[in-house]
Amino acid sequence: MSGGFGEDYVVGLTADGADSSGMTIFGDIGLERLEQAGLSWRLLPELDPHRPPSAGQLDGVDAVLSFGHVPFDAGTARLFPRLRHIARFGAGYDGIDPVALAGEGVVVTTTPEEVRGPLALSAVTLVLACAHRLIENHRVTTTGNWASGRGQHRGAGVRGRVAGIVGFGGVGRQVADHLMHLGYRVITVDRPSARQSAADAGVELCDLMTLAERSDVVVLTASLTPSGRGMISAEFLAAMREDAWLVNVARGGLVDEAALIRALQEGRIAGAALDVFDPEPPAEDNPLFTMENVILSPHALCWTADFTREVSASVVEALLEASRGCVPGTALHRELVDPHLWRGARPTG
Repeated sequence: MSGGFGEDYVVGLTADGADSSGMTIFGDIGLERLEQAGLSWRLLPELDPHRPPSAGQLDGVDAVLSFGHVPFDAGTARLFPRLRHIARFGAGYDGIDPVALAGEGVVVTTTPEEVRGPLALSAVTLVLACAHRLIENHRVTTTGNWASGRGQHRGAGVRGRVAGIVGFGGVGRQVADHLMHLGYRVITVDRPSARQSAADAGVELCDLMTLAERSDVVVLTASLTPSGRGMISAEFLAAMREDAWLVNVARGGLVDEAALIRALQEGRIAGAALDVFDPEPPAEDNPLFTMENVILSPHALCWTADFTREVSASVVEALLEASRGCVPGTALHRELVDPHLWRGARPTG
């Protein structure tokens, strides 16, 4: 491993998504590639900010492969004497502070390119399930109401309907492409970062409340930021039409869940399809569980075989790059990483 960090490079797997055999919540992610390159891996203890790990438990760990949303800030990084790299299995990095970590000589990588396709198709799946009233027709079939219920839940169809996409990044753009191909008209929120992409796609820009008023279905694909938390508020939901649906494949924190529950209970919107919640998992007595106009999935709808294969390849490649002393190409805020500080943090092999 000439030019790297030596042959004792160790990757720690977060316990929220893996077990000691190396099997993960996503299945087999190809850890043998690390072993073939001379790296080793081990399961980390649970990282609870209220219960620091015992002395020595985190010694010798050079990189962390994070499967969920374990918080990582500068203070957490200091618990690892040798930590240089946090590799996130996925695109989101809620609770991870890449700027503060860069100051500690720790680089953070994600896999956004590989997530976009499966996540966009997840959104489209839910949009079509809403448009065709899939969940209601499922219940008609399974509850013995064939004769009386058949035909009562007619779908709205898609041609000429308006889909409002909140968050027009890589995922939002792919969702728009799919829906426009199916016959939807697409609008999105006017943001400087979205203007060129929206213009290229032929997507109309508008303000958030106008999007609420005009959309047959609102699709959330935005990242969760402090300013965006709860942006789907009681006011937004009140502006939506009674026959409109809300689809969220982004982050549960974008939605004021109490306001959404009230809107659904009072029939102020047609329904909701949610793959994400806040918190996760949701409480067992969450009213959403018993609503007939709600489709739910456990933040896993995009976990297809393609997703696992492509994200695994990307995250393993980032781990291998870092082990060779290179700042990976998928690093966040790579301009803040001092390569001399980072590469010189450990003796080379």
